[in-house]
Amino acid sequence: MSDAARDIVRNNVRDKLARGEVVASMTVRLARSIEIARIAKSAGFDTIYVDVEHSSLSLETTGQICIAAMEIGIAPFVRVPSTRPEHVSRALDAGALGVIAPHIESAAQAREVVAAAKFPPQGERSAAGPLPHLHYRSFPAAEANAAMNEATMVVVQFETALAIERADEILAVEGVDLALIGTNDLLADLGLPGQYEHSSVREAYTRALAACGKHGKHLGVGGLASRPDLAAAFVRMGARYVSTGTDLAFLLDAASARAKQVRDMAAT
Repeated sequence: MSDAARDIVRNNVRDKLARGEVVASMTVRLARSIEIARIAKSAGFDTIYVDVEHSSLSLETTGQICIAAMEIGIAPFVRVPSTRPEHVSRALDAGALGVIAPHIESAAQAREVVAAAKFPPQGERSAAGPLPHLHYRSFPAAEANAAMNEATMVVVQFETALAIERADEILAVEGVDLALIGTNDLLADLGLPGQYEHSSVREAYTRALAACGKHGKHLGVGGLASRPDLAAAFVRMGARYVSTGTDLAFLLDAASARAKQVRDMAAT
């Protein structure tokens, strides 16, 4: 057993991104128990994010799933319902290794998320006592805070034209690690719902990637589960995080395919 806090809490996503590798993410929106973490690991995912913005999942359930994922070596993130400090810090205290902050449109908003997610001196997150990330062991505050700050990631979501316009200033914020483009919400904001081939999509990714490159940050692809060809194109352009879809969609797709198999048997 290591005696150093930073050796106990590790974030495999941060490590993969530092090596320039592509990260595969699964969204948890349906499952209510820890088995989903093992399923994600067995399927080959690097990370899961529990979507509390678009589900009725409780904080208690979210924490249990996060702890299970962390223990088997895939980083658990939480998409928080809002960027209020109580949503950010409680998700992290419960076991998340990062937060996905929705609807970020300014550097000021990004700084607020970082402040809530990071312990002093990087932020304003308050002491919560022994954390699951550190196996509930006690460490000197300076050591624990430094280890947690290093392992905890802040992901900001770009979901509007204004967010893309301000990508440079947002990604310049210290403590922001990655911007995740919500392609569907972006298209809706542009008045182009479902028009994935529109030039505005590539322009948005190009602009965000340029800002990421300038500030040493990373870009994520979201909302393109139905268009893996486009997701692959953006990965070739430099994106390094891919949100592949939800547990609900995976279950429904696989179940529908099996039911169709039986119908096809009966038709032959």
